[in-house]
Amino acid sequence: MKKVFAIIALMGVFTFGMTQSVFAQDEASVDSAAVEQVDSAAVDSAATETEEVAAPAPEVEEAGMYKNIKTKFIEGSAGFMALVAVALILGLAFCIERIIYLSLADVNTKKLLEGIEDKVNKGDIEGAKAIARDERGPVASIAYQGLMRIDQGLDVVERSVVSYGAVQSSYLEKGCSWITLFIAMAPSLGFLGTVIGMVQAFDDIQRAGDISPTVVAGGMKVALITTIFGIVVALILQVFYNYILAKIEGITSKMEDATISLLDIVSKYEAKK
Repeated sequence: MKKVFAIIALMGVFTFGMTQSVFAQDEASVDSAAVEQVDSAAVDSAATETEEVAAPAPEVEEAGMYKNIKTKFIEGSAGFMALVAVALILGLAFCIERIIYLSLADVNTKKLLEGIEDKVNKGDIEGAKAIARDERGPVASIAYQGLMRIDQGLDVVERSVVSYGAVQSSYLEKGCSWITLFIAMAPSLGFLGTVIGMVQAFDDIQRAGDISPTVVAGGMKVALITTIFGIVVALILQVFYNYILAKIEGITSKMEDATISLLDIVSKYEAKK
């Protein structure tokens, strides 16, 4: 009996030990799973923070591009680069002024002439003059000058309209010569900087007594940067200048059409008299 109780006791101890071992293994597996979850969460949060930090990359690139332009501007010899920048600013100022003036001068010519013709057909010359006087633009000014002399005959009206049309055309082209000046000046300043940079490179070679690339690089950089900036400024101003010329051509064409229409209106008015 004692042996039986001893065997039972040993089996109980062995079973209890196995149970404790299983529980320990379960707790260890739970702890490892929790650690893995914590690690994965940490990795995910780190990735999220990395994405958030990497998000403003375009701003960094923009800032870097601006910084590079500023650096190249300084490296291109501040004196010549400042002159090129002044040419760009003044040229753009004249371009903007012309664009605003031409935009205000471009009106609905068809509607204007219809209103004038309606008043003239009714015999209300003063009403027609008021319509032309209250409207802005060269077409209205030409029509007003013609209506002022409508009682003096068709020939007088024609000469007046043609003469005043030439005056208005000169107003449209006012300031364009300055734009062409700055278009020519910008690359010229760039080429002048190129020559200065080449002279600087040869001076550096003479002082160093060597023709290595390191010695020549400084002067060559000044030469190339000033040329690039001068050409870019000229291209920008040329685009605006061509747009202005297109606007002037369009308004001039409307002025010519309005002159013919006004003469027709005057001739019909004289035929009714």
